[in-house]
Amino acid sequence: MPEHRNTVLMIEDNPIHARLIHNLLKETGDDVYELITAVTLAEGLRRIEQDRIDIILLDLVLPDSQELDTFIRVRTAATQLPIIILTGLDDVSIAAKAVEAGAQDYLIKNEIKGPHLTRAMHYAIERVRATRGEWDSPMFRLAQQQFLKAAQIMDLDENIRERLLFPQRTHVITLPFRRDEYNVVETVFGYRVQHLLTMGPTKGGIRYHEDVNLGEVSALAMWMTWKCSLMNLPFGGAKGGVRIDPTGLSRSELQRLTRRYTSEIIDVIGPDKDIPAPDMGTDEQVMAWIMDTYSQQIGHTVPGVVTGKPVVLGGSLGRKEATGRGLVYLISAAARHIGMPLQGATAVVQGFGNVGSNTARFLEEEGVRLVAVSDVTTGIYNPNGLSYAELVDYAQKNRFLKGFPGGEAVTNKELLELPCDILAPAALQNQITAENADRIKCRILAEGANGPTNLEADEILNRKNIFILPDILGNAGGVTVSYFEWVQDIQNFMWTLKEINERLHGILLDAFQRTVARAETMHTDMRTAALIEGINRVTEAKLLRGIFP
Repeated sequence: MPEHRNTVLMIEDNPIHARLIHNLLKETGDDVYELITAVTLAEGLRRIEQDRIDIILLDLVLPDSQELDTFIRVRTAATQLPIIILTGLDDVSIAAKAVEAGAQDYLIKNEIKGPHLTRAMHYAIERVRATRGEWDSPMFRLAQQQFLKAAQIMDLDENIRERLLFPQRTHVITLPFRRDEYNVVETVFGYRVQHLLTMGPTKGGIRYHEDVNLGEVSALAMWMTWKCSLMNLPFGGAKGGVRIDPTGLSRSELQRLTRRYTSEIIDVIGPDKDIPAPDMGTDEQVMAWIMDTYSQQIGHTVPGVVTGKPVVLGGSLGRKEATGRGLVYLISAAARHIGMPLQGATAVVQGFGNVGSNTARFLEEEGVRLVAVSDVTTGIYNPNGLSYAELVDYAQKNRFLKGFPGGEAVTNKELLELPCDILAPAALQNQITAENADRIKCRILAEGANGPTNLEADEILNRKNIFILPDILGNAGGVTVSYFEWVQDIQNFMWTLKEINERLHGILLDAFQRTVARAETMHTDMRTAALIEGINRVTEAKLLRGIFP
């Protein structure tokens, strides 16, 4: 299910060719593209100015403009948009000149087929996106803004501040993998970013998502640094990803993609270098493929190269549910801190993936009434309470929550603004902003997702005395049990689930208490206090190690 449809502007005066493009898109059944048309250059330029366009299909010979001048005028009006030239066989040389001048590709009208058209548009959009400045990401800007705010309050050394603003190592790769149609080879962008190498090996997940970019991965790596430091774990932060929608891949395609991605980053990962884990769009099976690919290259089995893998391959008990379980441990501590009984409290959970569903499960076990949940298709609201078991059963049978009969359907926007005691955003970033923060009606905001709240919203929520469990604290249960898994793999000695949960609870509670104490001592909010706690430890380590040479 696409989150965003790309609007295609076709500037073409020949109705036969225009109908051909329309029919080809319709025949592919691809609902990623929405086609609008213009028959003159003047009309096309008006569309560019008035509409939100993602890609342009351009005929160079129009009633009011001819050949290369057509492209130049469109390029001037749409400097950032990908342009594909529609050309006849007799105009190929002009189309080639347009590509030299900045067009992404050209297609010969009488030879276009549906898959050829959609692939050409997909790659044109990807190429422009890759060259448009990957650092310019709202998520990365948020991570830097949060860091700079904490650095200012703690009077961080200027040299350290500049050093920590960007990741230490970034790896941007393009990788091919075969689709199930053997002659179709996709090329996608992949990343592995290591923010900090000072504290030990780096640690962080791998996500497969169509919106992954260098800025997003760098932000997640930076947050992982503060998260590991806050938990006193011997890791620096890392993150990786591939820009692709994994829901459109078969199991064999997913495996080929994973193994090729692993082979591309194999020199920078390892149990003593950088240890990946699951994230959005990946799971324990993906980790098993990464472990196997790495082990085949090394020549022996290396369980510690990844965490979050199946238990039979050296995975840890409790790892799959660790983030949700840890968030509920912290919600319990926060409730005690503000004097709010959990028994009978109400909760709204945004997201019903691994983190959200386990958060809902453990909240219900604590006696909390789950009044609303959501997934990518819908939100479900029932003020009398939702049954976790019924939600899971429905999702397993239908894949998504849409149509669940036990409650009223609500939008994601409405769900966030429902009255409740506990609001747990456990889906995507940038969900709570200055636009909706004043309408948030909870007592505890427990962040299971990374970066769900921006700085402007933080100020509004703090003024409303909403107790915030910031992401680098709230969702740290996953990396903490990943640390346990890594230790068990190195020692070849496995722990019981009781031992794991007790150690997880102890580490999270200690981090919570240190964060609360710092917030009270420095008269600041919980997010800034958690960041300062993490940055402080990193700064001490950097100063002790010094600079070589």
